[in-house]
Amino acid sequence: MTRSRRPPPLGFTLVELIVTLVLFGLMAATLVVFLKPAIDSWLAVRTRAALASDADHALRRMLRDVRAAVPNSIRTPGTQCFELVPTGGGGRYRTAADAVTAGSAAVDPQAATSQFDVFNTLAPLPAVGDWVVVDNQNPGDVYSGSNRSAITALSTPAAAHGRHRLSINALQFPLGYDGGRFTWVPDSQKAVFYVCSGASSTLDGSGDAPGVLYRLKNYGFNAGAPASCPSVAGADVLATGVRSCRFLYDANQGATQQSGFVSLQIELTRSNETASLVLGAHVSNVP
Repeated sequence: MTRSRRPPPLGFTLVELIVTLVLFGLMAATLVVFLKPAIDSWLAVRTRAALASDADHALRRMLRDVRAAVPNSIRTPGTQCFELVPTGGGGRYRTAADAVTAGSAAVDPQAATSQFDVFNTLAPLPAVGDWVVVDNQNPGDVYSGSNRSAITALSTPAAAHGRHRLSINALQFPLGYDGGRFTWVPDSQKAVFYVCSGASSTLDGSGDAPGVLYRLKNYGFNAGAPASCPSVAGADVLATGVRSCRFLYDANQGATQQSGFVSLQIELTRSNETASLVLGAHVSNVP
């Protein structure tokens, strides 16, 4: 008679389960103690890098407009905003009629000008409706329109007369500097305001600052100097999470009045991480 063998027991014993749970608990505690700080540190570094990149992008966008602005067009109602008129390009206009070849068109400061020849190649070309500005020595001139006229047509003159011929609404321009320089302003944006709105060190529940940096454009030209920062309705958002801003402009930096200096400072805070950048640049105010 053969005896039946018992099958081996299946599963885990209570002791084995307890040991396994203890081991997993130790491993989890180790991960929390050693890995969590490293992960938190990596997330903080990533946040700060993103903040620095956003701040740098905003400052360089403003600086690009500052360097391309009509000379003497920067106006600052306060440290939280500033206004300027960015250009699309410029060149040299004919200051006197061609004494050899008839048919040239020149700017005459003694009479209204309706068209003039341009000596250099304009790249990019202005469009009909864009604005020509000549000799902006006073900040208010380009805004009031005393030295600004809309382009009505573009044509190509005889080769001896220049590269382009611009037709404009008749206007008597000021004398201008030697060399006959002009700039043109895109009608698609006209004057531009940079406004830092709602900046504060009081953070929300996520550790984000409440301020926003705006770029306001295509509102026209303010004939009078604004006494305060304008409304930002319809403006483009340039940066969020703004903790503080400070925009300073000195039109007479240095030994002469031909060179200004602008200082742009912005501080961004998100997820309790902060990045602060300052950018400064000299501004040529020679028309």
